[in-house]
Amino acid sequence: MTNPTTPTATGPARPLTAEVLHYAAFTTDPGGGNGAGVVLDASGLGDAEMLGIASELGYSESAFVTPGPDPDDDRSFTLRFFSPKAEVGFCGHATVATAVALGERLGEGGFGFHTAAGHVPVAVREENGVLKATLTSVTPRVHEADPADVAEALAALDWRAGDLDAALPPRIAFAGVRHLVLAAATRERLADLDYDFDRLARLMRRLDLTTVQLVWREAATVFHVRDPFPIGGVVEDAATGAAAAAFGAYARDLALVPAEARLVLHQGHDMGRPSLLEVDLVAGDPRVGVTGAAIGIRPAEAPRP
Repeated sequence: MTNPTTPTATGPARPLTAEVLHYAAFTTDPGGGNGAGVVLDASGLGDAEMLGIASELGYSESAFVTPGPDPDDDRSFTLRFFSPKAEVGFCGHATVATAVALGERLGEGGFGFHTAAGHVPVAVREENGVLKATLTSVTPRVHEADPADVAEALAALDWRAGDLDAALPPRIAFAGVRHLVLAAATRERLADLDYDFDRLARLMRRLDLTTVQLVWREAATVFHVRDPFPIGGVVEDAATGAAAAAFGAYARDLALVPAEARLVLHQGHDMGRPSLLEVDLVAGDPRVGVTGAAIGIRPAEAPRP
């Protein structure tokens, strides 16, 4: 691993630490984005300890970093993600937070993250004095949702079939973990979120869903999204990078956008924690890119679910 005293593009490198770092992802404002705990050296932690830390922090997910499988690659790492209740196969906002934390210590450039979902390359660059990270998803999949499951999701949300946008039909989309995509016909419907926590959680466990991604289309490539996350013990995520990647695959699969496109996703506004996620589709590459900023925050500033 890189010598912690080696100078980097961002100045002298700082050591990778076993302490819990606090970041807000997909924002440049400490009061916005989605909070994540990041432990850059989790080598001494067992599963129960990582889950305990994540539970105590209360963020929707926290990331725990250990060296990657190749000892000669000092920019390769293994990432594991824990919600307050369980380990999660992949988490986009904690990936972005981790990449920025590593970029601050080891310099801009590429990192390779090995996750339970697969290998996720991430590039870190400075833009207007802020570090931004772009993750490239694993190969996504999109398939139709069972009408009975959609009906149960609507019942748990207290939505009606007429509340949906017929131009964006329900689908289950995967880009590391699974999400049920439901599109609201109006911004007002999206804004009014008051759902049956336990009922939706039961459905999500049965379908192996990480979130339900609720979407409203503002313009051709501009969307507003919300992500209930009851199986993680969290009512709602303020920024969901994994769901953003899955949504990019969804939009491409349904030909809602050009094969080469950048989508802008606004999330967290209805929670008072605005987040901005940029989703890139590249013609000829089935994977999806998700870009966002992240900033270190003090625990007292930490946005809570």
